[in-house]
Amino acid sequence: MATDYDAPRRSESEEIAEDSLEELKAKRNEAQSGVVDADESEIAENFELPGADLSGEEMTVKVLPKQADEFTCSSCFLVHHRSRLAEERSGQLVCRDCAA
Repeated sequence: MATDYDAPRRSESEEIAEDSLEELKAKRNEAQSGVVDADESEIAENFELPGADLSGEEMTVKVLPKQADEFTCSSCFLVHHRSRLAEERSGQLVCRDCAA
């Protein structure tokens, strides 16, 4: 094999660095393929848009009346457990979230 003595000399570390850079570029091009777009359509089917017609859907939630150890916040009107009671303002109960 002929050797070109006029060519600049390269060490093995430079050759490895060039090879790995080329490999990285090839991997980046593979990662940017259009395969990802096919999965987005499947994911989008699971989302419900606001204003969607849900008249055919049935709710299976059991609603219980307010229990003796619960109160309705006079600010946010949510039913909380007594442990969430922060204060009572002129006879009206307020939860910890609204009192903060």
